[in-house]
Amino acid sequence: MTTHLGTIRWHRPLLVLAVAMVLLALFCLGGMLFDSRQLLGVGVWDKPLKFAISTAIYAVTWSWLLAQLQQFGRLAWWAGTSSAALLAIELIIIVGTAAAGVTSHFNVSTPFATILWAIMAFSITALWIATLIVSILLFRNPFGDRARGLAIRSGAILALVGMGLAFLMTGPQGNQISNYRGVVGAHSVGVADGGPGLPLLGWSTVGGDLRIPHFIGMHALQFIPLTLIVIELLSRRIAALREVTVRFRLVLIVAATYAAVLALLTWQSLRGQSIVNPDAATLAFAVAIAAAALVAVIVAVRPRRAVTAAPVAA
Repeated sequence: MTTHLGTIRWHRPLLVLAVAMVLLALFCLGGMLFDSRQLLGVGVWDKPLKFAISTAIYAVTWSWLLAQLQQFGRLAWWAGTSSAALLAIELIIIVGTAAAGVTSHFNVSTPFATILWAIMAFSITALWIATLIVSILLFRNPFGDRARGLAIRSGAILALVGMGLAFLMTGPQGNQISNYRGVVGAHSVGVADGGPGLPLLGWSTVGGDLRIPHFIGMHALQFIPLTLIVIELLSRRIAALREVTVRFRLVLIVAATYAAVLALLTWQSLRGQSIVNPDAATLAFAVAIAAAALVAVIVAVRPRRAVTAAPVAA
């Protein structure tokens, strides 16, 4: 998966977005230092910072991938450009509402807030569709060998699933209908948004939090290919990893394990269970996933015995 720096190609609108997100992240860090206002228990600039970093990672990854597609280049370019525009719209709203000291997501307390949330909902849905189109195109593109192709395609599909999990947050939670207070939807399950959470990430430490599987799923597109890069680097020292078939099996194991972990985190969140306080069932499934992955890796890298032909009788 190595590429000489001089030959790297990029989808420019997404690359411009990534650069803008880096600048926005720096601006948000300044806001955290000089603006002490809080919203739902965290600093008003925490959320824009997280979205800026996540969007920068998304934009850089897809900017490179789109430029590698050898077929349907125009369709891919428009899908990527649309994604950049949709993400820019979402970030403008998130930053603007943060500066105003009000929430952006799930806020339907006023007609203007409702319009902003509707625009974001449309942008998120359209972004998911654009990502789906590009993910389909990845299956028509060669990536050097089977292991590389599997790493990129499985990462894209799991990222698409992770993005889709965001829709679970948009429905009414708890008693939001019977006790309407201008909010419909929530990140947390079983508790109200804004309670105790992990530093910076803000993930609830007292209830379920759908942002966790959403985040983990979205970044499968980075984790799985990066894992393959590590495997390829290790192949310089470990002979068994030099076979494409072995690397393919290992990537398949990584993708399957990642999918199982994503399912486990989603199940845990939907049950209103905190990530830092798993029950026996969650721990049992986690151990089972880890054990299955370990056994699969051992089998995948175990040297194959050569088959010898039986001597022919005289």
